[in-house]
Amino acid sequence: MTTERSYEARRELADLLTNAARDVAGILAAEYPTAAGCSYLHPVLGPLSAGPRVVTDMAARFEAVVAGKPLPTTPTGLLVLASYASALGWLSESLAELTTSVDQIGTRVGTPANPPDPDPVDTPTGFGAEELAEVQLAAEAAGLAPGDYVEVLSQSLLAASRITDACMEIAAGLLDDATCVLDESMDPVSIGDGPNSLPTLVRSLLARLGAAE
Repeated sequence: MTTERSYEARRELADLLTNAARDVAGILAAEYPTAAGCSYLHPVLGPLSAGPRVVTDMAARFEAVVAGKPLPTTPTGLLVLASYASALGWLSESLAELTTSVDQIGTRVGTPANPPDPDPVDTPTGFGAEELAEVQLAAEAAGLAPGDYVEVLSQSLLAASRITDACMEIAAGLLDDATCVLDESMDPVSIGDGPNSLPTLVRSLLARLGAAE
């Protein structure tokens, strides 16, 4: 009976990480209706609209666990708390960076380098005839010169790529840690002093911070 209760407790902790991983991954599938006048923002509007809700929900669940009685103090519980807190912080930071990028795009659109007309000098290169026609139509709808449109669209795609990479790595780390929690061969979970004893997500975050220095 004790073993069953222990596994049930581990299952609940693992589910906390698994559900968080699902929610984080779901950010990338979010869609948001984009008006033709700001079609260059389409790559980022889905994550931008869904991300804050996921952060709010994750924060509420984390607060409920931390405020619960008794507070998890076993090695397994501490691993889960560390992994979850790392995911929450990483996601919040990534969404803040995404918001900053969108603000910068908005500022760029507000001060186009060229007037919104199809000036041949401003015609983007590297496009086929059909693609160029689509760019020109989209640029016209957005009130931008084709070259300016391509520039802000490229910035939007880059921001979308960054939030995609972050969400995928966060979700993968959460799932790895959930698997560790349920691995009977690692019962009890050991958290020592070495970096390899830390949760997957914590190690990934530390490596990311180290690379940024």
